[in-house]
Amino acid sequence: MQQLVLDMRLGQGPTMANFCAGPNLAAWQHLQIWLGQSGIGSVRSPVPTYLWGDNSSGKTHLLRAVGASLAALGQTVGWLDASDPTPGEFDEHWSAVLMDDVQAFDSGRQHLAFNWFINAQTHRVAVIAAGRLPPADLPLRDDLRTRLGWGHVFALHPLDESDRRAVLRASAQSRGLQLSDEVMAFMLTRFSRDLGSLMELLDLMDGYALQTRRAITIPLIKTMMDNA
Repeated sequence: MQQLVLDMRLGQGPTMANFCAGPNLAAWQHLQIWLGQSGIGSVRSPVPTYLWGDNSSGKTHLLRAVGASLAALGQTVGWLDASDPTPGEFDEHWSAVLMDDVQAFDSGRQHLAFNWFINAQTHRVAVIAAGRLPPADLPLRDDLRTRLGWGHVFALHPLDESDRRAVLRASAQSRGLQLSDEVMAFMLTRFSRDLGSLMELLDLMDGYALQTRRAITIPLIKTMMDNA
């Protein structure tokens, strides 16, 4: 049987609307207020915000969602993470500075992050950062670690199984797909249970179902994995 090429189409991408808050409602509401999406007007305080928690707790989703929300308004942001090979200099026209995986910053990125932080404070631009550890435990230079922790700090937690099911079902429905309880249970017991991996699996299933013109069933998932 000729192997089919799986369709790895990109989904909508992280937004504030498609973030399932679950136990992280306070952080989501805080960022909604900051963006002016809460119905009570935009606050846009320059006070920094720091999000911390394990993988799959939604940190990067929220950072990307803030960036997408500002881009929709025609605004730009500075982005710095542990893997970006070419971070630039601070731009005073940025509406926010977003930093991800700060616990993994090397000495060069720590120097750049501190420089961006100082410039952001000068120009009253908010810094919204995320890492796996609380501020006090970050293996960073003291002046950067202190600044990351002096504003709003939120601990994020991974979604429980019922929330993951709700997110998967809503995402499937937005694509015109129906996931049976049996398919959902199969996904949650046979594959990685973190939400990011489950959403990637849903992308694969959607593309394969379209290519083969079949409904999403457990046999279809097994055939897809055999042909991957």
